[in-house]
Amino acid sequence: MAKPDLTPPQAVAEAARKGLDLHREFNRGGTPVGWARARDLKNRRALSKETLERMRSYFARHEVDKQAEDFGNEDNPSAGYIAWLLWGGDAGRDWAEQQLRTLEGEDDG
Repeated sequence: MAKPDLTPPQAVAEAARKGLDLHREFNRGGTPVGWARARDLKNRRALSKETLERMRSYFARHEVDKQAEDFGNEDNPSAGYIAWLLWGGDAGRDWAEQQLRTLEGEDDG
């Protein structure tokens, strides 16, 4: 079985780029780890399984941020919304989960 391509897809790269742009504009959202992750995603650098696991963990911990006021507000985004985008947004969450399912299936075989 071929290894999955661990290069972030364009939708993930775009979400990360948007997160970096909003962080610059509003000077909030994310941590140095999140900013570094966003740069890797934006530049479509292939990720390790460990990084995908960190993405899964981030999204699981921060799903609650989606309930905050101004989550998704482009004119006055919440810090949580910006951070969510830095990690690739919904596209990043779904992609990381899909890649991990594939990788974990290979580990079982």
